[in-house]
Order: sequence, then C-alpha cells, then structure tokens
Amino acid sequence: MSGHQQEHPGFEAQMTPPADCGEDSYRGSGRLEGKVALITGGDSGIGRAVAIAFAREGADVAFGHLPVEEADGKDVERLVTEAGRRALRVPGDLTDPQACRDLVARTVEEFGRIDVLVNNAAFQMVRPSLEDVPDEEWDRTIAVNLDALFHVTKAALPHMGPGGSIINTTSVNSDNPPPGLIAYDATKAGIANFTAALARQYGERGIRANSVAPGPIWTPLIPATMPAEDVEVFGQETPLGRPGQPAELAPVYVMLASDEASYVSGARIAVTGGTPIL
Repeated sequence: MSGHQQEHPGFEAQMTPPADCGEDSYRGSGRLEGKVALITGGDSGIGRAVAIAFAREGADVAFGHLPVEEADGKDVERLVTEAGRRALRVPGDLTDPQACRDLVARTVEEFGRIDVLVNNAAFQMVRPSLEDVPDEEWDRTIAVNLDALFHVTKAALPHMGPGGSIINTTSVNSDNPPPGLIAYDATKAGIANFTAALARQYGERGIRANSVAPGPIWTPLIPATMPAEDVEVFGQETPLGRPGQPAELAPVYVMLASDEASYVSGARIAVTGGTPIL
C-alpha cells in the first residue's frame, strides 16, 4: 500500500491505488428484491460497496453523505440507477441531530418505509496520545459515530416493521483498540453494545439488529486520517497480510439484510483478515 494522503474526509475518486467497491465485480441474485434500504455514509468505502450490492440485489437505496462529498455521492446514485433501482441521495452533516431526522424523513417520503437500515458513517483521526486529542475532535467523533447512530435509528424505527434489519458498522478496534485511535475505539465498542441491546429490545417486533466488525479496509478515511508511514503498512499486520477491500464486506451486509438471516440477531460478524474478535 502506498503512503497516499488526502485531506479529510477523503474522496473515492482520489484513492491511490483505487479501492474495489464491487463496481465491476458484484453480481446480484435478487436476495433483496423489493426492499428499501437506508445507508449512512453511502458515498464511499464500505457504504458505497453496500449501496452497489444492495441495488444489484434488488433494493431501492437511500443514502446520506457530507455535502462536500457530492461528486462521490452522485457516482453512487448513478450506480444504483444503472442497476435498475431507485436512488435517493441526501447530503447533510449527521453531527446535526436534525440532519439525522431529515435523512430518515426524506427516505420515508420517497419510499414509504424502511426495511434495512445501515448505520455506517464514521469519523476518526490518529493522535499520538489522549492529550493530543482536541476537545472538538473528541466531540465530533462521538457525534458522528454514536450520536448520529442514536438519532437515525430512533427516527427510523417507527417506519420499520417485522422482518426489518438494522446493521451497524463497528470495528475490530472495539476489542483490540490501537492507542492512536482512542476516541474512535471508544465509539466502536459503544456501537457493538448498542447493537446487542437493540436486538434484545426490538426482537419482539420482529426487527433484527446486528453489527459488522471490519478490520483494516482500504477506504478514503484511511489516507485522510492516518500519517503516511501508517498508510504505507496499512493492513500488513493481519494474518492475511493485507488490507481488505470494501467489496469484500458487502456480501456480509447483504446476508444480514436478507430474509435468509431471519434468525440472525444480536450477532457481531468479523471481517478482519484473520484477526479474532471476542
């Protein structure tokens, strides 16, 4: 992996080498036919790969992204419509609770319901010590990774019925926390527990909740938040000896979203290149 660098939040079109989000490889088989999915952070990385896979599996896709990520967002919108599905792109900053509620409201206005919710938007920044973390950066990490998860999920639940699926992106960092990502680590552990509790709360309504724990995945967030020397060796510490590609996670989200996973709830699925999670 090169020591490629980007300004935050990072952009798919500037990735060197390019990430594989399944644009040329993912083949659907109707596993999500007729479903309506909402994805946060759907413009790039894991969210982009999930949007592509969901559309090719037959789902209509609404997704959010930061206003500055419009070019990447429009590209995902194109890929969804080329798969023959309806796309709804909603720019906004999820650190604003109203933007979270608006994202859900726009989705319901357009599609009438939400069958699958993927909370995927995330922020991180590498800092050598806790004392080097600016207060506002800590607050932003919590706001994007945890607060938005709460506000979006709370707004979406009234529009989800039996068979609904909530999928939250946690991380291998949730129980193997690198010291340079202390704020991010804390939020990802929180997401894992939030999801487990959600599964217990909403099982009686027939709504499933699961999380996916990625390892090192080559997305724009990496060159936009890590020093060049860390990017250079990114993913080499895994048993498979390389970072994963977003396209390698998409099938797990498809499985959890599908009716085939009707008895899978409260699970945390590792996609880590061989690093175990507890």
